[in-house]
Amino acid sequence: MKAVLPALARPLLEPHLPAGLDVAWFASPADAETMIADADIAWVDMQPTHLTAAAIRAAGPNLKWVSTIYAGLDALPLDVIKAHGATLTNGVGINAVAVAEYAVMGVLVAAKRYDEVVRLAAKHEWSMTAPGQLELLDTTALIVGMGAIGTLIAERLRAFGVAVTGVTRSGRDGTLTPDQWRDRLGDFDWVVLAAPSTGETKTMFGADELGAMKRSAWLINIARGDMIDQDALIETLKARRIAGAFLDPTDPEPLPADHPLWSAPNALITMHLSGRSQTKMFQRAGALFLKNLKAFMAGEAMTNVVDLDLGY
Repeated sequence: MKAVLPALARPLLEPHLPAGLDVAWFASPADAETMIADADIAWVDMQPTHLTAAAIRAAGPNLKWVSTIYAGLDALPLDVIKAHGATLTNGVGINAVAVAEYAVMGVLVAAKRYDEVVRLAAKHEWSMTAPGQLELLDTTALIVGMGAIGTLIAERLRAFGVAVTGVTRSGRDGTLTPDQWRDRLGDFDWVVLAAPSTGETKTMFGADELGAMKRSAWLINIARGDMIDQDALIETLKARRIAGAFLDPTDPEPLPADHPLWSAPNALITMHLSGRSQTKMFQRAGALFLKNLKAFMAGEAMTNVVDLDLGY
């Protein structure tokens, strides 16, 4: 049994690997593409993610399991993995706490307009009026996507006294289903996008959805940039038809310096840093890989197995 694994993770993984596992440690994209050719197990995450996709496409016929640290899988060639008959496990939960905290930060920044406070401080101006005066208590939030991250966001917002409604595919636990939430958009002060990126979610939030929101509402996106029709969002922000948008991801990424979204009124852009706002990501990823490796070698159920048809 052969595995190709990141050299950066070697100190975390090597002391705990089972005897008899033949491991190749890649340190470059070229290494990964060469080493995966006869590998049974592959953890070949790289930045930018198109390098990961290229490595997976170079896999040979032995491939049985691909592990990734990423929760969102839109950059990976799921069709290739499926064609190999391989299992894919993702990183759901690794960054969940950090991303959930970032989403709540976005809500608080918007409520108190802390972005304006920072700009006043940069100009050494002392304001006697708070730029943002909205309290979270008794406001309402819609969370589109109540998976690991969405659930943590809901818990944290409820602690502030926010009434939270979730959206799930099944409508479990009193949540709305995908065909119900659009009719309710006008009920919410905060609309949080936390759904996985799939073909069904691309530009799911367009002119109609933006037009259905309260004029005082904020759109908070910590999912993927392509879930929002950015032209429609820019037009909506310029027309002040919603209060603003807190955008961790954008489309494209990196956002070009001359892109109009940068200067759209009340667009707060945080460069897709939410998952990086922590120090434990690699340790958690290593622990998850080792847990799944033990299960894989024993023929037992693994954690975070992806449905390759649904894409999450």
